[in-house]
Amino acid sequence: MQQRTEFEALALPLMRAVYNFALRLTRRSDDARDLVQETYLRAYRTFGNFRPGTNGKAWLFTILYSVFVNKYRKQQREPAMVSVEELADELPDASQGGDRDNASFPIAAGSLAWAEPEVGAALRQLPESFRFAVLLVEVDELSYEEAASVLNCPVGTLRSRLFRARKALSVALRDYARRAGYGDSEAT
Repeated sequence: MQQRTEFEALALPLMRAVYNFALRLTRRSDDARDLVQETYLRAYRTFGNFRPGTNGKAWLFTILYSVFVNKYRKQQREPAMVSVEELADELPDASQGGDRDNASFPIAAGSLAWAEPEVGAALRQLPESFRFAVLLVEVDELSYEEAASVLNCPVGTLRSRLFRARKALSVALRDYARRAGYGDSEAT
C-alpha cells in the first residue's frame, strides 16, 4: 500500500508532461494515450527499481521512450493492416488535398513559440534522433544527462545531436525569426 502511495505521489503529477511527450512521439492522441497507459503500467510494475531522489520525470520518459521504440520496431516487422472503414475515412481527406503530416501539433503548453506552425514544421523536418533530443532538452527541460539516459545514448552523442538540430532549426527558422522580431538572425 505504501509503494502505491509513493508511486502515485511521484507519477501522477507528471502525467501531463508524459502525455505531451507521448503525443510528440506518436503525433496521434489515441496512440499517445495508449503509450502513456503502457508507460504507467510498466513504471508501477518496476517502481521498486526507482531510486528516490532522482528525477522522476526522466525515469518515466525513459520508460515511455523504451515502450515507444519497442512498439515501433514491432510495427515495422508486421504488415500494415487497414480496415475498410479507416480507408473510407481517409479517402475524402486525400481527395480534398488534406495532408496529415503537415498538420501542426502542440509542442509544449508552457511555451507558445514551440507551438507555432513554423516551428512545428521545422521540427518535423529534423531527423528523429535530433528532434527527440531538442524536445527533451529544450521543451521538457531535462538535463543533458537525463535526456541521454532517456534516448539510451552517451551524453556526447546527445550534445552533438543538439548542436546539429539547433543549427538546422536556426537555418529553417531564419525568416520566421525576423518576422517575429527576434533581431538579426544573419549572425547565427
